[in-house]
Amino acid sequence: MDVSFLLNGESIALTGVDPTCTLLEWLRADRNLTGTKEGCNEGDCGACTVMMIDTDRRVAINACILLLPQLQGKSIRTIEAISAPDGKLHPVQDAMITHHGSQCGFCTPGFIVSMAVAHANGDKDAETALSGNLCRCTGYAPILRAARAASDMPVPEWMSDPSLPETPAEPLIPETAQSLADLYFANPDATLVAGATDVGLWVTKGLQKINSPIFLHQVAELNNVTQTDAGLRIGAGVTMDQMLLLMTDRHPSYAEMLRRYGSVQVRASATLGGNIANGSPIGDNPPPLMALGATLHLRQGNRRRDLVLEDFFLDYGKQDRAPGEFIEAVTVPDQPDRLAVYKLSKRFDQDISAVCGAFNIVVDAGQVSKACIAFGGMAGIPKRATAVENVLIGRPWNEDTIAATWDAWESDFSPLSDMRASADYRLTTARNMLTRYFIADIGGAVDLKEVTA
Repeated sequence: MDVSFLLNGESIALTGVDPTCTLLEWLRADRNLTGTKEGCNEGDCGACTVMMIDTDRRVAINACILLLPQLQGKSIRTIEAISAPDGKLHPVQDAMITHHGSQCGFCTPGFIVSMAVAHANGDKDAETALSGNLCRCTGYAPILRAARAASDMPVPEWMSDPSLPETPAEPLIPETAQSLADLYFANPDATLVAGATDVGLWVTKGLQKINSPIFLHQVAELNNVTQTDAGLRIGAGVTMDQMLLLMTDRHPSYAEMLRRYGSVQVRASATLGGNIANGSPIGDNPPPLMALGATLHLRQGNRRRDLVLEDFFLDYGKQDRAPGEFIEAVTVPDQPDRLAVYKLSKRFDQDISAVCGAFNIVVDAGQVSKACIAFGGMAGIPKRATAVENVLIGRPWNEDTIAATWDAWESDFSPLSDMRASADYRLTTARNMLTRYFIADIGGAVDLKEVTA
């Protein structure tokens, strides 16, 4: 494959690229830019963070799971280009020195890049901006102090965004939905690569070669968000950080869950379509989308069809998707916000869910008129709690009705025990989530960040 992009302001044109080569590997081995470190090599620690600049945004991103073809038409800035060409330090670098934010220094380049991205974007939420960067020796207090101290300093002129390169067409990097549909229909065994937050691990951890990859990041139509009569239509290429912004006003509980979805770097890459299409039973987007009654828009060549999201998941590792068919968009119906999403994991930030529950219950005149409840982590697929819903509908919205659902939970779910949680724990916490929803709905305090002993 041929790939063209900017690296620290320099035009790069590569030919014969191995599509499974990561940016981190190429930077260190081919360009001797060793400031970008390899830590976990799976997108968790942030040591490999680089800045990516696209047509409309500037983000921190993990170089360790970013494949070279994903750079097509973009600009990358590594730690070596955060200071000025004459060596003058960036304000975040100055602040890290002043506030003693570095000891061994291994993690420092990644922290600096994440801080520089937040600084350039005017983002003063240092805890969130740095939640995807791990330090094992300094402790976070001096690093956070440095980020806050630099936040009001002007953005240096050398950090201005470059003009993105004109890139030649590359067959395996389609630029329109039609060309993608034609290419995938003709090559149904190909692997679609969107953010590579999952596929990248096949390469770095599974040591796999990707079968005929097709890269989706240049298909602008997959990033479209439009309001329709049916609701909000969200392109499959919309990333998790963009999804968070879309949900903040519509369904704030969903947005709060997304703040805990991976790291800042992962949210900048991971796509809505990818999270759904991989069919993971612990994917965090399907439960709230199912509770909201979302519809998938699928395309195979020139044939399109719509499918209620819950019907997409057939069995573990099996989805209702034909060869050469891909998710084009998702529509979320407009509705008053009654959604609550509860993500249960061992760590608050950047962890996989043991259980993710989504509740959308409508109450009219004290009686449940509608209930849509969906879970991840409770079965081999994301799944509706239909037996529980049926117990709720038509009954008074009170504690007796919540108690009446007890046996229905075991009709809906037979969860497994694994390293994240036991089956009994999962069932117990699922039941407790419904109680939590009820208590919150009648005005009780349930947020662990607000409730104190």
